[in-house]
Amino acid sequence: MKKFLDGLKSDIKFKGAGPGHKLSEDTRENVAKVTKEQVKPRKPPTGEAQIAAASAAMARMESLQGRTKVQSKDTTTGRKEMIEQKEESNVGPKDIGTTRKKSSSVCTVLFRCPLTDELLRKEEREGHIRNVLQRLSTTDPTSAAILKIHTYNKDREKVKLGTETIAKYMNNIISHPEEEKYCRIKLSNKVFQEKISCLEGSHEFFEAVGFEKKTMPGQDLQEEFFVLGGDALKNLDALHGHCDALLSAEPLRLSLERQLRIFMPSIEAAHFDLPDDFFNLTAEEIKREQRERTEMVERNAVLRTKAMREREEQREMKKYNYTVLRIKLPDGYILQGIFFARERVSALFDFLREQLQNDWLPFELLAPGGHKVENEQATLIECGLVPSALLTFRWDEAVMADVEAGGGQSSVSVIKPELLSKVEQLT
Repeated sequence: MKKFLDGLKSDIKFKGAGPGHKLSEDTRENVAKVTKEQVKPRKPPTGEAQIAAASAAMARMESLQGRTKVQSKDTTTGRKEMIEQKEESNVGPKDIGTTRKKSSSVCTVLFRCPLTDELLRKEEREGHIRNVLQRLSTTDPTSAAILKIHTYNKDREKVKLGTETIAKYMNNIISHPEEEKYCRIKLSNKVFQEKISCLEGSHEFFEAVGFEKKTMPGQDLQEEFFVLGGDALKNLDALHGHCDALLSAEPLRLSLERQLRIFMPSIEAAHFDLPDDFFNLTAEEIKREQRERTEMVERNAVLRTKAMREREEQREMKKYNYTVLRIKLPDGYILQGIFFARERVSALFDFLREQLQNDWLPFELLAPGGHKVENEQATLIECGLVPSALLTFRWDEAVMADVEAGGGQSSVSVIKPELLSKVEQLT
């Protein structure tokens, strides 16, 4: 990760054996011996990367204002309560009696803020980010301004061009601190207007690193300039650091909450209740297109080739933003998680591996059609796992044959024992 994010994040990621990964001959010869003993599962990863410095600044600010920061519990129970509270807050009097009954099957899309650890609905994200960065401005104005530039401005090419132009101004000062012409920037300058002023947060960055707005004589009239203050000019190392941070920063992104759920064996496992925010279209538009598509398929069924049908299916899947996936385990339990429709299959394998007792053993996933899901670089859309799918988990057959041949037995439970205390009834 680049320097700016290195200063704000700590990312500890664990990767174990995955599907398609074969153990070496020596390892396979010792599998039976290992399985006769109690295998101690590795500790799961510590979680998603956190923007540590910004989070600390937020905590200091809240402490100074006399507020207590309440951390959201990163557990399945905490997430479930969050979902139920959000659902119950939006139901009318007629719906109160049925809300809890549906709580186990309705999939609600939530996002987690890396700065505050709060869970948010899709429509709450933008307002929350602006509020958080505005509060961060009071304690760490430079970091806040950098994040604003990279987060608020969606055109990445403009951001790249603008930040590189700002860096040129900074580098001129660092290389020639004694020359006054480099220490002041005319705001009406064409380059400044076209490449920098158009970026939201850019003026805040200049002010945060030590520039002051001043009205000074120009060629004809009084004009506004950004002038670097004397204190900032004395600390060129800090100015260089701010410049590097600006160039290496990334947008502040809220992560999609997986919302791990564990269900009892159920014949309803293949039934999914999806909310409207799973789709790019409204529910009415989807129904209308479904009717039109059905009529067209009936008319052209004889003429359409397999390739044509596959292309049409891919186009249809692009209408979905998210997918909810369930994995049926050998003991009947069902794991559930929510993913972006365009995430890679590797994200699904990582999610599943983190829940396993023996995360080092190779395993396979079978799609609803019975074929193996093997290409970890493919997207969930490309694998037809959108907007929902029920997959089947099984251990690698060759490895399990070695285990059984050596007199070993697979664990009674595939997933970690502590997860079994969170099992729900799928309704």
